Amino acid sequence: MTKVSSLPADDASCGWFHLSPARQPRPSHSGTRKARWVVVGAGFTGLAAARQLALNFPDEEIVLIEAQQVGYGSSGRNAGFAIDLPHDIGADDYIGDIATAKTSLKLNLTGQGILKDLVEQHRIDCQMRPAGKYQAAIEERGVAVLDAYRRGLDKLGQAYEMVEEKQLPEHIGTHFYKKALFTPGTLLIQPAALVKGLADSLPKNVTLYERTPITEVEYGDKTVLGHRNGKIIADKLVLTNNAFGMSFGFLKGSMLPVFTYASLTRPLTADEQARLGGKPYWGVIPADPFGTTLRRTVDNRILVRNSFSFNPDGRSQPKYLERFVKRHRESFERRFPMLQGVDFEYTWGGALSLARNHLSQFGLLAPNVYGALCCNGLGVTRGTVTGTLLADWLAGERNDLIEFLLSSPGPNRNPPEPLLSLGVNLNLMWGQHRAGKES
Repeated sequence: MTKVSSLPADDASCGWFHLSPARQPRPSHSGTRKARWVVVGAGFTGLAAARQLALNFPDEEIVLIEAQQVGYGSSGRNAGFAIDLPHDIGADDYIGDIATAKTSLKLNLTGQGILKDLVEQHRIDCQMRPAGKYQAAIEERGVAVLDAYRRGLDKLGQAYEMVEEKQLPEHIGTHFYKKALFTPGTLLIQPAALVKGLADSLPKNVTLYERTPITEVEYGDKTVLGHRNGKIIADKLVLTNNAFGMSFGFLKGSMLPVFTYASLTRPLTADEQARLGGKPYWGVIPADPFGTTLRRTVDNRILVRNSFSFNPDGRSQPKYLERFVKRHRESFERRFPMLQGVDFEYTWGGALSLARNHLSQFGLLAPNVYGALCCNGLGVTRGTVTGTLLADWLAGERNDLIEFLLSSPGPNRNPPEPLLSLGVNLNLMWGQHRAGKES
């Protein structure tokens, strides 16, 4: 019997969740239930896996288990970028091996296509817009990153536009940045609204249990998932719970639950919108990975996201919200001096599941146990496509994308504690300090 050592516990202040359309959560599970397929984790990956399993096995029941409410966890807490392009921060030109980059591009585009089709088919109200994204730089070091990425995009044959300092206010309002690289393929979304809509449009042969945290697992010919009010017995178990997969006994010491933090303003008044100028909605990512991400949303709010913490148990810690909201305010005021008096309504944290080698886990974990884990910060598109492809592989399908995912060695093992926490925390502190004005 494996005792699940850590359970999701996110803060209650995520703006995306509270501003997305309200829904009635599905009941939690009680008693004893048997099922051929059980999926644990109802984020982008788990929702995609459950949906595709249901389509591939229409005569079989699929059980999907979520520890919290759908949309409350990590999938509903990101900055809302469904990104198409590969971005290998370990490569000089941010593209790296061209064959790998082309496959990553195909994966991301496939994930985007799945989401666009579902949003249209089920009329999911999630503010999805094909707005592209700006990668913006303030200092010369950041401009050099943009130039390197431009060269990589040339090699990959992808469209972009370099936007100079004088033209940037026409795009994003602020005069703060020196240069930006605009790529047109990113979709902007309200992530919690999208996750909720995906959950409420699952096929009829999917049973979703919310607020059902699994506390113990017994592996064998069948997997027995125990919780406070009963147990679920699975012929086949699919784990799509990212870093919490370590608590289920897999990839121990291989994934890093790193939290990043965001604040969202109240809606801008008509006068404030006029003072800001620029396009009606947009998204900015920083040239430095430790810098500040920005969104102007469809409902005219400004999102500011920066700052990181390493929470080894994958659970929220309130002390970081109190600390980092001050940094958000400073970042906001530097970028938007014309918006004095615009307060934040929400501040929250959300976990990224990262691997030091930036690789994911896909396929067999143990007899009758499978997983798509560790999205490395690309959960919207990559989680969607890997969940879908895992279900296709389990149905016997083979294609180039599935073979690519199966060939990955997966996340590499981390150093032991306390060296791990010391190293990660020092790296996060140094990275945020080194980001300078980008933060």
